Amino acid sequence: MSTMELTVGDFKSRFSEALEIVARGGTVHVTYGRARKPVAILAPPPASAGRRKLGLFAGKMRVRLHGDWEISDQDLLQA
Repeated sequence: MSTMELTVGDFKSRFSEALEIVARGGTVHVTYGRARKPVAILAPPPASAGRRKLGLFAGKMRVRLHGDWEISDQDLLQA
């Protein structure tokens, strides 16, 4: 896993290279100005956890919502 530090200008001109590093699991730190102040970090997305479990009820129950089920935003927020 590699890390690369680029100024904003270098980042714009080497964007494809930065994406290749991220695709291989590395990170790219983008800095700005003479002080090279950090402004962004480009990193791979977190690994997908798959389907969400229902916590205590995992494997004990199923939840299925029918297509005609509706709730208004106001009713949801008052619950």
